[in-house]
Amino acid sequence: MDETEFWEIIDSTREAAEGDPDDHADVLVERLVQLDPESVLDFARHFEARYNRAYRWDVWGAAAVLLDGADDDAFDYFRCWLIGQGREVFESTVQDPDGLAELLEDFDEEYDGDGEELGYAADEAYEQLTGVVTPDLGLPPQPDRPAGTPVALDDEAALARRFPMLWERFGSA
Repeated sequence: MDETEFWEIIDSTREAAEGDPDDHADVLVERLVQLDPESVLDFARHFEARYNRAYRWDVWGAAAVLLDGADDDAFDYFRCWLIGQGREVFESTVQDPDGLAELLEDFDEEYDGDGEELGYAADEAYEQLTGVVTPDLGLPPQPDRPAGTPVALDDEAALARRFPMLWERFGSA
């Protein structure tokens, strides 16, 4: 599976789920079980590589603005959600997290930003197909610390300065 096919699967399943992150995960599993196990592993590798690529302080800061705070778990789930938004949103956000303000029509922190189940979709599909857990994907582990310059995630003034567009649209009062 190449990168284009990976993103096509993400986009088509998100559209079928009408953007709902939980439904998206279910539709994604349904789509992945139509593939052979090796293709599901390829999908998992693409997903994991992007998940690790988004392990950046500035992406975490953007998540903190959108979610009104983001602990480790919330940031993990946010990165899954970000991948689920598709290639354009993902790539643009990794390059310029503040630009996410222009890419999102709306954001409801109760509904959006949590793609935890998307992160398990390939594992679930692989297990359904093979009856065994997903093997090691052979990818380097996530770094111990996010890439880039640390962001003060609990300092609203610092977040407002660092992410002015996101803060203006989605930040705390």
